[in-house]
Amino acid sequence: MANDTMSEPNGASAPKRLAVIDIGSNSVRLVVVEVCPGADFRILDDERESTRLASSLSTTGKLSAKSIDATLEALRQFQRIAEGFQVHRLKAIATCAVREAKNGEHFCRRALQEIGLKIDVIDAVEEAQYAFLSVKKSFDISDTNIAIADIGGASTEIVLASAGHVEEIYGTALGAVRLTESYCSKPRLLDDGYKPLIKAIDRELKRCIGKLPFHPQVLYGSGGTLTNLAAMLRAARGDESQPDWGYRIARADVRHQLDLLQKMSLKQRRGVDGLNSDRADIIIAGLAIVDRLMRYLKVNILQVHNRGVRDGVIWKIIEHLQPKSSSAEDQELAIERFIVSCGADLAHARQVASIASMIFEQLYREFDLRQRDSFLLQLAAMLQDVGYLINYDRHHKHSYQLIINSQLPGIPRHELELVANVARYHRGAKPKRKHATFAKLDRDDQRRVRQLAGILR
Repeated sequence: MANDTMSEPNGASAPKRLAVIDIGSNSVRLVVVEVCPGADFRILDDERESTRLASSLSTTGKLSAKSIDATLEALRQFQRIAEGFQVHRLKAIATCAVREAKNGEHFCRRALQEIGLKIDVIDAVEEAQYAFLSVKKSFDISDTNIAIADIGGASTEIVLASAGHVEEIYGTALGAVRLTESYCSKPRLLDDGYKPLIKAIDRELKRCIGKLPFHPQVLYGSGGTLTNLAAMLRAARGDESQPDWGYRIARADVRHQLDLLQKMSLKQRRGVDGLNSDRADIIIAGLAIVDRLMRYLKVNILQVHNRGVRDGVIWKIIEHLQPKSSSAEDQELAIERFIVSCGADLAHARQVASIASMIFEQLYREFDLRQRDSFLLQLAAMLQDVGYLINYDRHHKHSYQLIINSQLPGIPRHELELVANVARYHRGAKPKRKHATFAKLDRDDQRRVRQLAGILR
């Protein structure tokens, strides 16, 4: 078995087995899968251990020694399980608790030294993209505006997507464990005791999201809060017609369940059918996040998704295992599919790119531009109008968001950033240092964006 590498212990023709360990703020999860023909997979094992890695994060800024030891023991156990399945690849990721903690690197070093397990600490954007990929593979989202929320112990990542394309990604400090420690110390949260929690959630949503580019039709939710909510509602209704992962829930049901739990003691909550006893103390904060997010997004339907980030990691690994063609023709086809799926005019895009290329050839020596910049300019010209998918009047700004989140094949992240900026400035305001997306570029890249956007305008 290899940790984050490939090997062939069972022969090249044997079905590949993969394992992903997701080190979250509340629990550690292991999923072992076997890759099936047609780039699909079946789950062989799914394990969970609640280690509360984020239990002291909000008060000390560190992972507690107790939670570190519990998590390392869970990792040892999970690694033995993965070895028993003879997996070809084991990938371990860590999310908010580890990336925020002052001693997060210390925890990762211990895992490497004591267990031989390399941990990849992913940022909020990666986490959200994995959650999005999982939803995209599980549901048909090709013709709707949706939101996705991955609710964890220390953070909630939110994605807004339209027609299967990511428009915005927001990382928030809203986590069930974090909020419980700060606002839910009383056995029952009634009246005034509940208000500080709600105000804190509303403030964070306003700070992180601000004005919405659109209102989604459905909220897809992943994480233990959501699967426990579905299980509680099914148990209360005696409804076995749908599994937890397919449950659709109205906001009124979220509010009703939240109201019932608020009135209970911790002991009473631990006895609620469908609610895992180790989540009874944090469920109120978790459901409050769901309720206020649905209110903020003005969405009434919640679709529970029981997979999420670790599922997205598996899909990404499987994508990398598939035979790839790096030909220019395949890349061009992927770009054109993206344009068409966003509702932009492909013939117009090609014409603009052709004219921009001709102007570039006349000016690039005088502008001290690079030959590679010709490709970046043509790509920006092709993609400048994809923002029509979201809004006509501000489509140049939405084009930036859709391009930067597109993960188009064969285009490095840095170049995608340049292309997105050039497309953003094909109309409207000119590049300014007060624009955050432009300001984070270095001086040479800012010069290139100004010149390429000038040609495109």
